Amino acid sequence: MVLEGTARALLRRLAVEQAESRVPSLVAAIVRGGEIAWFGARGRVDGEPPTRDTQYRIGSITKTLVATVIMRLRDEGRLDLLDPLDKHVPGTPLGDVTVAQLLSHSGGLTAESPGQWWERTPGVPVGDLVAALGPESARHRPGRRYHYSNLGFALLGEVVARKRSAPWEEVVREEVLEPLGMRDTTPRPRAPHATGYAVHPWADVLLPEPENDHGAMAPAGQLWTSVTDLARWAAFIGGDTGGVLRPATLAEMREPAVVEDGDLWVRGYGLGLQLARHVGPGGSRRLAGHSGSMPGFLASVWADPADGVAVLWMANTTSGMRNLDTALLDILAEHEPPLPAEWSPSPVDDDLLELTGPWYWGPTPYAVRVLPQRAQSHRGQSHRGQPQEALSLTPLTGQGRASRFVRQADGTWLGLDGYYAGETLRVVRSPSGVTHLDLNTFIFTREPYDPGAPVPGGVDPAGWR
Repeated sequence: MVLEGTARALLRRLAVEQAESRVPSLVAAIVRGGEIAWFGARGRVDGEPPTRDTQYRIGSITKTLVATVIMRLRDEGRLDLLDPLDKHVPGTPLGDVTVAQLLSHSGGLTAESPGQWWERTPGVPVGDLVAALGPESARHRPGRRYHYSNLGFALLGEVVARKRSAPWEEVVREEVLEPLGMRDTTPRPRAPHATGYAVHPWADVLLPEPENDHGAMAPAGQLWTSVTDLARWAAFIGGDTGGVLRPATLAEMREPAVVEDGDLWVRGYGLGLQLARHVGPGGSRRLAGHSGSMPGFLASVWADPADGVAVLWMANTTSGMRNLDTALLDILAEHEPPLPAEWSPSPVDDDLLELTGPWYWGPTPYAVRVLPQRAQSHRGQSHRGQPQEALSLTPLTGQGRASRFVRQADGTWLGLDGYYAGETLRVVRSPSGVTHLDLNTFIFTREPYDPGAPVPGGVDPAGWR
């Protein structure tokens, strides 16, 4: 739970949002350590305050669940992210777009489906949707840029259906919702649920919005859920996968594949997850999650895996909400800043300790440090979930290529991030000890340009002068 003063500040921000944005009803929660630490609600649903069990439509947050099943299929070897769509859904004019490009909205597909505005009309079968696709369904060269596509996730839903021989929503329920205990998440509303409204821009009156089964487009935004269930999903995005995905796979989904807003990106997209960078009272946050929008409903869920905190909110209004998610996170950070993890010594094997200290790439000094297990990334996890030994290689001047490495079974080290991500570091030994490090042809030595090491191109025999 949060402190009383924190709860009051969070509730006030929620109340201001509901009143000033004129939202019929609004619910929000802070998730910490996998549990709901604070819940707030304002407005009315059928004359009563909404509860943690009141359903709201979550729109495009649906995409994150579809993406999770796609990644399960990848981990099982049933598909590859580089597979063209045509391999799994043959016969479309978009068949050269890859699964990864569909997941990251980089396939160049049009944002919406052919025909009428799909979000306010009954859906059509998949066969009708595919038959309606044409050259105009591709707006950009695949891989050229980020371009959000609801159509792309409709096609991913069909990939799921064909690979599992079952409707996408049944697969999501059996493989994701049920294992995570998310029993309030359904394709159509169940009582109690909020009714979706549009709020008149110049008067305090409401217009009910339509709600339909969207057929082939449903994987792009069909689902309804409760605060209780969305909090569980927030914990999932933050890293509590509950066995539904390998932690390394979820972390792969959180890696930026494309950015929305240029070089100094603030918003981006991974594999089925939106990404955001936010600077507030708690410092810089790297958030993963998704927003959702359907006629009559808005929703948002964001997790900070590094801090173990998440925020979510849902509202039954078509438009008008502001940055409530980051505002609530800022309030939490201001009132209850997290304490750093308590330091404690960690045993290190002698052969690992031997690698630490200064190394030189040519004349450039670097330092090798042993990483504490709690600081390791997802790729520092073994298949059994136990942390593996990890090192950091960092330039001492602050200029250069820094990376982290994790030990492999054959004694080599695999790069986790930075320039050396995926590259191999080899420790070369002689009877007297370690002579040098070989990092994908780059030689690191204990002395600048050590003549006793196999420095590419050799070392001038006259030495330094």
